[in-house]
Amino acid sequence: MFKPKVPTMPEPTGLITPPTVVEPTAMVQHTPHSSMPLAVPTAAARPTVQLTPGAVVALVGGGAAVVLVVGAVLVSMLLAVAITGASVAICALVIRSLIASADQHR
Repeated sequence: MFKPKVPTMPEPTGLITPPTVVEPTAMVQHTPHSSMPLAVPTAAARPTVQLTPGAVVALVGGGAAVVLVVGAVLVSMLLAVAITGASVAICALVIRSLIASADQHR
């Protein structure tokens, strides 16, 4: 039950094709003085992006909202770190004062 079973590699089933051998083909030399015209590649037709005034206002509003949200999150994180640091400093002062007063009463 607790002994692991090592899987065995099954024999391949079906037709197995032998590897194909690719033989080099003859290269055709093109001379620059040839009378054959060269094909000029055409630019692929890409859809153009048209921004309407409403879309521009939406983009600006969305960007401003993202900046405000990210700024609020960063400010709140900074405030949390500052409050934590101040409370740790106050705790350190209280503990130091308790230790100092305990040493005076001995």
